[in-house]
This record gives sequence, structure tokens and C-alpha cells, in this order.
Amino acid sequence: MKNRYPHFIEFGLLVFFFLLKIVLSYVLVNNVYELHRDEFLHLDQANHLAAGFTSVPPLMSLFSLIIQFLGNGVFWVKFFPAFFGALTMVFAWQIVGKLKGNLFAKCLVAIAFICSVYIRLNILYQPNSFDVLAWTAMFYYLIGYFETNKPGMLYKFAIWTALGFLNKYNVLFLVLGILPAILITPRRSIFTNKHLYFAIGLALLIISPNVIWQIKHNFPVISHMKELAETQLVNIKRIDFFKEQLLSFISDIFLLLAAFVGFAIYKPFRKYSWVILSYIFTLLIFSYFNGKSYYALGLYPVLLAFGSVYITEVICKRYILRTVLVLFIVGSFAYIIPIMMPVYTPEKIIANHKRFERVGALRWEDGKNHDLPQDFADMQGWKALAAIVDVAYSKVKDKAAVVVRTDNYGQAGAINYYSKYRNINAVSYNADYLYWFKLDRPVKDLILIREAGEEDPERKKEQPFFEKISKIGELKSPFAREKGATVFLLEGAKIDINRRLKLEIEEEKNDN
Repeated sequence: MKNRYPHFIEFGLLVFFFLLKIVLSYVLVNNVYELHRDEFLHLDQANHLAAGFTSVPPLMSLFSLIIQFLGNGVFWVKFFPAFFGALTMVFAWQIVGKLKGNLFAKCLVAIAFICSVYIRLNILYQPNSFDVLAWTAMFYYLIGYFETNKPGMLYKFAIWTALGFLNKYNVLFLVLGILPAILITPRRSIFTNKHLYFAIGLALLIISPNVIWQIKHNFPVISHMKELAETQLVNIKRIDFFKEQLLSFISDIFLLLAAFVGFAIYKPFRKYSWVILSYIFTLLIFSYFNGKSYYALGLYPVLLAFGSVYITEVICKRYILRTVLVLFIVGSFAYIIPIMMPVYTPEKIIANHKRFERVGALRWEDGKNHDLPQDFADMQGWKALAAIVDVAYSKVKDKAAVVVRTDNYGQAGAINYYSKYRNINAVSYNADYLYWFKLDRPVKDLILIREAGEEDPERKKEQPFFEKISKIGELKSPFAREKGATVFLLEGAKIDINRRLKLEIEEEKNDN
């Protein structure tokens, strides 16, 4: 298939889709929603730069540092995942080019990419958006190497693999999927190329600071994965994992089917059999480990590219079929937007409860259904909680001698982000905040945030250790996951609070 259009038209369309992808990440989010709990943690990592963190590798902290330099505003927080998503779409567009797809096939993959779960993924400042970008770039450069045999493609593949690793260890599952896929195809000759091993050496060099950090800290990633498996992955059913793969791309179902059929019967795709085998092996690995459905999202941009090329070849110049296909993708996506994106207010979601429940959108990581999708509930109430903490903080006379201790990383990060006091430094015994306590000066006062249902400190062992304990306020935001969280001010320490905090921190570290 040859392109009959001038390059400037193709470039102009690519720019249009690129900008559309970014703009939709802003437009399709109702302004009643705040930042997500995970976003606060990643933003706070910019204040504690290191070669690694207990929760994620270090790359996100560098992006957060750039965001901080740009003013730390919500616009820039939302821009980065939107940009990574748009860049992923560009790689998918280029993969179509590698496959000799025409301009319609390229536009089709762009439309399919926009009208999929990626629009949801790319509104949150989490490692997932860059994860999908890295996976797609890896496929692109590996396809490019097999097409051209240029060593430079291998080095670029290695760099993107390393960047993917520094963003999220998830990329190792893709590597485990690609290896057997190549070994059982004629492409195994790649293992006789010395440049492959030089490229592997380059990748190892890039990731070495984080690997050394993991070794020095006794591999906290293992403890993190163990906790994740015990608290979240245990609630995931394998059948749901595969079902959600389908639901995530329901608008693009014909392109995915076209990709599978193309790999089976389309002669030009035979030399790319390692791609579909990589997909199958990686998906099986995730299924074996009870992975969450979104862990595998990096596999699909390349499949959408193959599907776009094959389906364009099948319908050829049948413009009515082309129009029907595009209308189906866009129309079905428009129908599911209210379920996939936070465009409805919480009240409207509750009013349409059944519609959300039917597709499992209300099921949280605890395996139970709730009023809102979990991500949406995680975007409520943070400003209000920070405002209550600010009231407590304003009452403290010596602000250099107070510790704000929360119950989880979401609370700590949200307080640090939304508080009007720039040096409030809220911490927690949860996630990376466990390592971020500042205890270089004697602590006189504590501000405690208790989750709903926990005992008040007045009724617990804290009472004898402080001169005064006051309840400052309770989060009453009806739709917030943190609803009922209560802020207490504990003034006038009668004991060595620093020593007690250090003991509790060590206990938490040992438990982890």
C-alpha cells in the first residue's frame, strides 16, 4: 500500500491527532475531581530524589522535578501523562508505516488509540502511561531492527527497555514474553549479533544505579510485590483479567480481531509472528501471577497498528466500509465515555449505578462494589482534608517542632500538595513516607490523621503523653474514599516523641 498524499498532509494529520489526544485528557475530566492519591506520592518524590523508592523506580521523580520547576500546577501534572499517551500514538502510527500501511491505516490506528482505555490511563500522573510508551517504543525499534538489520535500532530498543525498567519493573514481564517468542521463530538469529550484547550492556549500565539501590536496601521491591499480592492481587480472578482485556478495547474490537486474523493468514505478517507470540506469552505470564488487567496495556498499541494495516488491506477502497468502521469506533467510544472517564459528577454516577455496575466499574481492589469507581473516589476530598490540617497547623506555636503524621501516603501527599504551608512535610508509616520523617529536632507537638473507624487518640495510649489533645475536624466529603478521616492536634509532649517515632518506624520497616 502506497501513500498518495503529500508528506505535509500526513504530518498535519499526525499533529492534529497528537493535539486532540492531549486536549481530550483535560476536556473529559469534570472539574469536581481533584488529583488522584497516587499522583501526590509521585509528586512528593521530587523532594526526596534518590536512585530508587520502595514503591516505584526513580524515573517518575525526575518528571516530578520538572513539574515542580514549571510551578507544580495541576495543568502540568496532567500534561505529562497526556503527552506520553500522545507520543505512544505516534509510535503506533510509525509502526503502521514500518508495515507499509497507507494514510488511512495510520489515521485509523490514531483514532483507535484515542478511542480506547488509553484515554483513561493518560489522565493520571502514574508510571502506567510511560510504561505503555516504553513497551510500544520497544516493539517499534525491534521491528525496525528486523526490517533493516541496523545496530542502532538494537541500542534504541535497549535504551527504551532501560527507561521502562527505571519507570516500572513491569517491563521485565514483556522481556520474558519476547525472549521465547523470538527463540522459536527464525528471528532467533539475533542472538548471534554482537551488538545485541553491547546493547544489553548499555541497558544494564543505565539501570545499574537503581539495581545497586535495591541491593543496598535488601530489595524492597520484593516486599512491595508481596504486599500487593496479599492485599490486592489475591482478589483478582483470572477470568476477569481476560474479560477486562476485551472490555478495555471494546470500541477497537474489529481492529484487534483483524490483527489476530492477519497474523494467522496474511502472508506479509508471517515474518512478524514473534509479535503475536510475545503478546500471548506475556499475557499468560501476567495471568499466572494474577496480574491486574492494566498491567498488559502496553501490548496493544502494536496490535492496533497491525490490525489497522490488515483491515485497511481487506476493505481496500470500499469507502462505505471505511466510514462505517470509523463511525463504529467513535460512536461506541462516545457511548462508554461516561463509564470510562470522570465526566459525570458523583451524584450522576450514583443515579446511573446499574450502568456502571454491569461492566464492573464499581468494583474496587477489595473485590467489592462501591458507589463510585475506585479511581474517582480517590480524586475526592483531598483539598478539604488539607484545609482541616491547616487549621491544626496554624495552632502550633513552634512549627519547627511538629510532625504531621497521617495514616496513608494519599493523605500525606495531598496535605503536602494542597496545604497553604509550603514546609508542612506530612509523613506516614506507609510507602516511601516511612523514610521521609525529619526528626533532627525534638518534637513537641503531633498532628495525627486517623482513618474512619479508628479509635480517637484521647481513648488510647497517647493521652498520658501529651498535655492536651484536641479534635480539629473530620472529613465529611460524601464521595471521598477518605470520608470520616479525623484530624487531631496533640500538644505538649511529656515524653521523648522522637525516640518513640523512631522505634515505630523501625518496627514498620522490619514488618516490610
